[in-house]
Amino acid sequence: MFEHLRTSTRMSLASLMLLALVSVGRTAESQDKTLAAKSLQLVEPITKGQRVFTCGHSFHVWVPGIVADLCKKGGIENHNQVGLSSIGGSRTIQHWDIAEDKNTAKMALKTGNVDVLTLSPIFLPDPGIENFTALALEHNKEIRVIVQPIWLRWDIYEPTTQRPAKVDHNAITGEELRTRHAEHFQKMDEHVRDLNKKFGKTVLYVAPAPQAVIALREKIIAGEAPGLKVQEDLFTDELGHCKPPLMALVGYVNFATIYRRSPVGLPVPEILKQSKLGDQEEKLNLLLQELAWNAVLEHPLSGLKP
Repeated sequence: MFEHLRTSTRMSLASLMLLALVSVGRTAESQDKTLAAKSLQLVEPITKGQRVFTCGHSFHVWVPGIVADLCKKGGIENHNQVGLSSIGGSRTIQHWDIAEDKNTAKMALKTGNVDVLTLSPIFLPDPGIENFTALALEHNKEIRVIVQPIWLRWDIYEPTTQRPAKVDHNAITGEELRTRHAEHFQKMDEHVRDLNKKFGKTVLYVAPAPQAVIALREKIIAGEAPGLKVQEDLFTDELGHCKPPLMALVGYVNFATIYRRSPVGLPVPEILKQSKLGDQEEKLNLLLQELAWNAVLEHPLSGLKP
C-alpha cells in the first residue's frame, strides 16, 4: 500500500511539474506573441490625398502615373501630382541646379503646397538630397521627402565595379544580387539617417524599390512568378530599364511608402495590363503587391513603424 502511495505521489508530482511547464510554455508563447505584435505595430495609413512633386530619372519618372492610378483604384481622393522634374540618368543635384526661373521643383516647394517630395538619387555623394530637404522644410514643416534608391544598373555597383562587356540578367543569383547591393543600401540608409539627425526630425524616408526588385527576381529564379519565366522578362535592356511588371512592382512600393497602406487587394493597375498575361495576370499582380508590401514593412526607414 505504501509503495502504491509513493508511486501515486511521484505521479502526482510529475503531473504537476508537467502542468507547470506547459503553463510556463504557454505564458512564454503568449509573451512572444505580444512582443511580436508590438514590434509589428504600424503607423496609421494616410487616407487623405497627398500633393506630390517628383524629381527623377528613367528608373522613377513613370512612378507618378502608376501611383495616381492606384489611388483611383484604392478610393484615395484628391491625390495630386503637383509636378515632375525629369532628367535622364540624373543625380538629385542636377534637378537642384536647374536655373531658378525654370526650376519647377523649387517653385512648387516654395509655395508650401507640397506634402511629399520624391527623389531618386543614383549614388552618393549627392548634395541635392540635403538641399531639397532644407528648402522643403523651410516652407512646410510637415513635408515628407521620400528617397527611392535605384536597383543597380547593369547589375553592378558602379562606384567599385567596372561595367562588364556583356550583362546577363539571367545568370545572377538572388544571393549575389544582395551582396552587390549591400554597400549601396548601407550608404543610402546612413545618409538618410544622418540627414534626419541634422534636421532634428524624421523628414526623409526610403522607398525600398530595389529590395522588392531583388525579391521578385528570386521568385522568378524559383519558378514562382506567374507569367515570368526568366529575369530578363523584367528589363528592356542590359542597363535595367523596366518592363510593365517591374514598373508595377516599383509603383506599389512607392504607393505603400507614400500612403503607408498595403496595396494587397487592389485591382490590376493599367501598367500591368500592358503585359497581356492572360490568366496569369491576377496571380502576378497579387505577388507584386505582396513583395512590395513586405519590402516596405521590413525596411526600417520606410515610415511604417513608429
